[in-house]
Amino acid sequence: MLRPGTFALTILLAALSAIGPLTTDMYLPSLPDIARLLGASTAQTQLTISSYLVGFAVGQIFYGPLADRHGRKPVLLGAMALYCAASLACALSTSIEMLIAARALQALGGAGGIVLARAIVRDLYSGARAGRELSLIGSVMALAPVLAPIAGGILQTGLGWRSIFFALVAAGLFGGGIIWLLLPETLARRSGPLSLGSTIHSYAIVARHPAYLVYLGLASTSFAGLFAWISGASFVLQNLYGLSPFAFGVAFAVGSVGYMIGATLAARIVARLGLDRTIGVGSGACAVGGLLMAAAVALGLTSAASLVVPMAIFLAGLGMVLPQAIAGAMTPFPE
Repeated sequence: MLRPGTFALTILLAALSAIGPLTTDMYLPSLPDIARLLGASTAQTQLTISSYLVGFAVGQIFYGPLADRHGRKPVLLGAMALYCAASLACALSTSIEMLIAARALQALGGAGGIVLARAIVRDLYSGARAGRELSLIGSVMALAPVLAPIAGGILQTGLGWRSIFFALVAAGLFGGGIIWLLLPETLARRSGPLSLGSTIHSYAIVARHPAYLVYLGLASTSFAGLFAWISGASFVLQNLYGLSPFAFGVAFAVGSVGYMIGATLAARIVARLGLDRTIGVGSGACAVGGLLMAAAVALGLTSAASLVVPMAIFLAGLGMVLPQAIAGAMTPFPE
């Protein structure tokens, strides 16, 4: 079993947290091809991202109470099983409607990884120590959006879009095996029997906490910028800027390096500056990146770098804001 405080456990938690960006970013180079082969419009194809986000949001509501009642490990194993089954359904989809529905189910499974990884961090750490651990996880998991679109571009070029989802099935099975064999149970005290009333009461307590709402707003607004980029980048950079699927994967990866830099920097400075000041630095970087991207569009710049470089700056800010905002939001609620 992996012991708390070890880098090996951090790597495993980072891998669980990386399920979301891996599942989203790996198939981005295939979006134009999916639209063409399934006879779908751009808007319909983008719904495969939207349905994933809806499923991801819904899944997060239920995993917390379930894991508080039954433990982190068994709920996580169930989530991974659902993720693998849904990924297989994505690979076998014969229509855009089937793919949209399968993506929502895939997100329901994938949400378990990131929710329970953060819950395990909160089981073991608090305050700035939790922020540092989440930043370390963020810097490791940042490899996913760097490598995933490149790998997706290679698979798309050589084997087509379905191969990407088969690869996700294999990754999910491998991750489930590691969890089964090595992940310890970190929940010290399990909650009472689940009921709708107690669950609503628990969420009401969280929703009324002023500090939680502030951190939620910071995380949500910065995250919205990321998904504005994710939903449109494939079509813009490939259809308007003429990049190939592989070149798009490389360009997307270059932008994602910014997140890795931001998360790594945050892990180094959060103990000295604290959560809030680190978030302030990151928010400034997000603002600079967004303004530079808006200026590139307003000036009619035609190089893909005019969008990718500002997005890298934005993502560096996101890498500083998001882990600290999550840590700040969870800190008042150790129970």
